[in-house]
Amino acid sequence: MNNTHIPQCSGPWPELAYEDWKDTLKTVHMWTQIVGKIRLVAMPWQNHSWHTSLYITTHGLSTGSIPYGNGIFEIDLDFINHKLNISSTFEKTLEIDLYPRSVADFYKTVFDSLESIGIMISIYPRPNELPENTPFYENEENKSYDKKAMTDYWQIAVQVHNIFSYFRSEFIGKCSPIHFFWGAFDIALTRFSGRIAPEHPGIAPNIPSDVMKEAYSQEVSSAGFWPGSDDFPEPVFYSYCYPTPKDFGAQKVLPEQAFYSEDMGEYFLPYKVVRSSSNPNSTLLCFLKTTYEAAANTGNWDRISLERAWALH
Repeated sequence: MNNTHIPQCSGPWPELAYEDWKDTLKTVHMWTQIVGKIRLVAMPWQNHSWHTSLYITTHGLSTGSIPYGNGIFEIDLDFINHKLNISSTFEKTLEIDLYPRSVADFYKTVFDSLESIGIMISIYPRPNELPENTPFYENEENKSYDKKAMTDYWQIAVQVHNIFSYFRSEFIGKCSPIHFFWGAFDIALTRFSGRIAPEHPGIAPNIPSDVMKEAYSQEVSSAGFWPGSDDFPEPVFYSYCYPTPKDFGAQKVLPEQAFYSEDMGEYFLPYKVVRSSSNPNSTLLCFLKTTYEAAANTGNWDRISLERAWALH
């Protein structure tokens, strides 16, 4: 790996133990689904559902600019000041406090606020990509909000964004933005080989199969960060490809603590390994680069055409 291109600046990599903040995570996950669905229905469709994602900002997560009528609006989740801000070209910014409040209360407050400034939007009011999909307006169970945990998560998201940005710069083929997908609450970056992929089976909980098939309509190598779940209570970095060559999982990747899951068909690197490393930036970049190489080499990607010359050495 060419260390010349590893960023030397280092920011905070806080501890992130799933069990310590899982209730907050589950609540905020629902909040991000609500905000993300607003963007989904208001934005023109973009390839691979890129119009649905949120983006990492100086304070948290944002929809970015959303067209509406003859103007635009934007929704920001601020995990420093713990506010949801709705700004637009129509009215002054509206603020909604983030505190331990139910998903149902959050849902009502957001849509009442939008309606108060003339933004009339209707969403499919159930979660996607999760086995349980209680309607948002009925969800009184998820109502936790730990301010410190959300600030810690945001600090990690910023570091992930920065390292992924360096990794993205090595690739000159088609590549996704660095974006937050609210379906699974993961930060992801995807590279494309430029070739059409075999049809994806389109199997995922509570999501239309056509959406999944279009998302994986082209060959990809994708990496990301995921904070864990009840079934897999370990924050991890991951990397996978579609389609998956038979030798993909047998490749040597770095660092040594990275491993391949036959059940999941992905490489994983526990967050705690990166956090405890003497150089977290370099450790994460090594994982991103070597797992991509595993996909590109076993999948016979045209690496000379897709990568900057200095990235090939």
